[in-house]
Amino acid sequence: MSESTILVQREGPVARLTLNRPDRLNSFTLVMLGALSEALSDLDADDTVRVVILGGDGRGFCAGQDLGDHAAVDDARAIRGVVERHYNPVVRQIRALRQPVIGAVNGVAAGAGCSLALACDLTIATASAKFVNAFVNIGLSLDCGGSYFLPRLVGQARALGLALLGEPLDAGKAAEWGLIWKCVPDADFAGEVDALARRLAELPTAAIGLIKQAINLSGHHSLDQQLATEAELQGAAAETEDYQEGRAAFLAKRKPRFLGR
Repeated sequence: MSESTILVQREGPVARLTLNRPDRLNSFTLVMLGALSEALSDLDADDTVRVVILGGDGRGFCAGQDLGDHAAVDDARAIRGVVERHYNPVVRQIRALRQPVIGAVNGVAAGAGCSLALACDLTIATASAKFVNAFVNIGLSLDCGGSYFLPRLVGQARALGLALLGEPLDAGKAAEWGLIWKCVPDADFAGEVDALARRLAELPTAAIGLIKQAINLSGHHSLDQQLATEAELQGAAAETEDYQEGRAAFLAKRKPRFLGR
């Protein structure tokens, strides 16, 4: 894994992934996407990791695809393959990760970078951050899950406005519309992200993974299908050690001490 483009840091049960091309606003190359995918696979297999933070170094989160990465963009016929082989797997990994993923957006999130931020479970942004569905500005359609996440988060009318016009949306408005979880003052950003990570790390990680599954499946299920899914996942949750601890703590009127299993 290339540590020059993706930094992996551990702080107890918290794993921090940092997109690390600040001189290019952390725009993606194929090598960088491969490194990110590898890092996500490693974290998914690590039972000691209970929360993941995905952020960017420097003054931005991610400006999308680096158009100077000739291997990715020079051959128009190859672009579909780049999306299918390099971008789509990363989005699927984030959505399927057992641990909760915090999107820490410290500046511009454009193109695939915007879609990646929306793929995270809880996205926090600085007040100065901007979300830009910039694909139309260079004659491209949406990718990286943008056409999936946008209408589900903000409705079709706003999704079309954001995608067709390609204009920046400030973080305050993004939070107001429900595009992201929270917008905070720039000076409070690091503390807010760390506090959320600590809180999530103390929660029952297995249950969080099952909750993620339930909500992700709900978008294409009927009510009957979703009720069946909930019953199945609730049964799985009831078999965890954390459920036994949660029940015991409730009956003893004490704070539970979840172990994430």
